[in-house]
Amino acid sequence: MKILMIYPEFPDTFWSFKHALSFIRKKASSPPLGLLTIAGLFPQSWEKRLIDMNVEKLRDKDIQWADMVFISAMTVQRSSSVKVIERVNAMGKPIVAGGPLFTMDPDAFPTVDHLVLNEGEITIPMFLADLEKGQAKSRYETSEYADITQTPIPDWSLIKLNKYDSMSIQYTRGCPFACDFCNVTALLGRRMRLKTTEQFIAELDSLYELGWRRNIFIVDDNFIGNKRILKQELLPALIKWREGKKGCLFLTEASINLADDEELIDMMVQAGFTQVFIGIETPEEDSLAECGKGQNRNRDLLSNVHKLQKGGLQVMGGFIVGFDNDNEGTFQRQIDFIQKSGIVTAMVGLLQAPVGTELYERMEREGRLKAQDYSGDNVDGETNIVPVMEPKKLKKGYRKILDTIYSAKGFTDRVITFLKTYKPRRHPVTLEFQEIMALFRSIWEIGIKSKERIHYWRLFFWSLFNDIRKFPLAITFSIYGYHFRKVNALHVS
Repeated sequence: MKILMIYPEFPDTFWSFKHALSFIRKKASSPPLGLLTIAGLFPQSWEKRLIDMNVEKLRDKDIQWADMVFISAMTVQRSSSVKVIERVNAMGKPIVAGGPLFTMDPDAFPTVDHLVLNEGEITIPMFLADLEKGQAKSRYETSEYADITQTPIPDWSLIKLNKYDSMSIQYTRGCPFACDFCNVTALLGRRMRLKTTEQFIAELDSLYELGWRRNIFIVDDNFIGNKRILKQELLPALIKWREGKKGCLFLTEASINLADDEELIDMMVQAGFTQVFIGIETPEEDSLAECGKGQNRNRDLLSNVHKLQKGGLQVMGGFIVGFDNDNEGTFQRQIDFIQKSGIVTAMVGLLQAPVGTELYERMEREGRLKAQDYSGDNVDGETNIVPVMEPKKLKKGYRKILDTIYSAKGFTDRVITFLKTYKPRRHPVTLEFQEIMALFRSIWEIGIKSKERIHYWRLFFWSLFNDIRKFPLAITFSIYGYHFRKVNALHVS
């Protein structure tokens, strides 16, 4: 059996970092971990190929080569997925689909031959058993959750590692919280499931032995969902694993209550964590209560962010506007919070209701769902709900936030605020040639050609004269700002 796995294209969004990645000659931020993982569940006798459309084109001859096509995608990849399915259908090849997009909205894809939904560790073997008997069904799904201690190591041989900025691995699934707009718990449950420490270290070793030295994104939706196991088992093992090694610094996602545990922060930084994404959403207490984000309530969010930065973690932040309790003053309060926090990678989106979430069900009951499909990109200026606030006011306020925080001046001010607060831990790293070249490309593209060159040089010389150790980070953030301004100008209406 010849199997072609396809990962559809992401649109050009704030999260794509497309315009930033071009400075280091990378094609995509990270690889398709889901497909790489389920590849390990297929029979060894099968011949496998993987096309990540974010790093290479899907050619007709790739589809013609295959006996069967597998596709996996997230909601934001819907548009590309539809086009891929049409191409595969037109060439008469059977197609199997899975992943979040298809699991949450399976009825939207009637031309897919086999929908293998939920977690592949359970449903892929079911499909394969029926396929071998010639009795493959049109849909496989389960209400059970997978035992991820049995999950295979991703098959890295299927991708070209040098096309990516970071690699992805997973330690846990699930999240103990219940934010009503988030579909993580609908997909993966609220009970934290963990891989074994030995299993996780083996995955790290598999990458390190291949020569990987760049960042590793631990893609857990809430890495700190089980603090006890982290502190007693995994982090001590990671600290030991790091001894004598270069590179492979970690970034992950966590909840804001990480700031309550200084020991955990210190252990994570010792283990090589440098960045953490946190869903802050809003400084508005009523809006936090509305969406069930209790872990963010009744705390000084600004101080929490600064504590993490001082502890050695760069905080990336997710923010939302468009809650029922938001008002016209919310937009300026979001701006003020973001600027004072020094969160450089601040992603602000309009509230959306993904299928399967509590928010979606409430909007459906209230007759507030828009009929048309939505992109799933929560920073494209669109939403699939009818907001309480007058839509023009909401859109105008949203535009004000983006135009302020992504402006060259606003962005540079925020980077300097961050660099003043941030106290990084030093880990041995390797410097690639393309990273050196990125400095010269940034000088030309942003420092000379750009209309905002004055702010580039302001940050350039501020970091040189105030803390030269943070100069590489300042250049990196200048490139981030370039990307954010590009996307803001070109794509957000």
